[in-house]
Amino acid sequence: MTTIREQIEQAILLGDFGTDTRLDEQQLATRFAVSRTPVREALKQLVASGLLEHKPNRGVFIRTPSVQELLEMFEVMAELESFCGRLAARRVNEQDMETLQQLSDACEIALASGDHDRYYHANEKLHLALYELSGNRYLAKQADTLHKRLQPYRRLQLRVPYRMRQSMSEHRKIVEAICAGDSEAAADAMRAHVAIQGEKFNDLIADLPFSNAV
Repeated sequence: MTTIREQIEQAILLGDFGTDTRLDEQQLATRFAVSRTPVREALKQLVASGLLEHKPNRGVFIRTPSVQELLEMFEVMAELESFCGRLAARRVNEQDMETLQQLSDACEIALASGDHDRYYHANEKLHLALYELSGNRYLAKQADTLHKRLQPYRRLQLRVPYRMRQSMSEHRKIVEAICAGDSEAAADAMRAHVAIQGEKFNDLIADLPFSNAV
């Protein structure tokens, strides 16, 4: 089930609100047919993620990252996840392999359903598990923090035609490499999976309402 946070997040990224728009709690509550309490909590979460900005005595506004900032964040995310993959491949045990396969199977089922939201949530669980399997709590925390910051854009990327299918293909390579204990292959597969470059980056930017930001 899509949360209020996710509905607001999606509305922002799909351009339902203008850039630098002030978001009003009551208007959002009316729009999504909920009370102001879950809207208020959703806005707090989105401020924490960096998608929104709280301006004292003025309210909550949409924060528009530049294309360059977005690219830089994805570059760092790719390297963090690559490191997680490398360490996970070195430290994986039989139980870890079983967990990874179960999470990967959940992604396969979500892909077959054609439901973008379902696939996104299954995909998120797999990535968070990979951070933990690195065995490095500091690294896992840093990866998780940036993952949350990029959630809206990773979610939107899955709506690019054929991206879910491509994403699943990349997942299979990651899980296979980790379970084989091949740290370099796992690192390379994770980096390629997250890196937003070339056509993947152009497709993502084309779908964003601020694609002309600099």
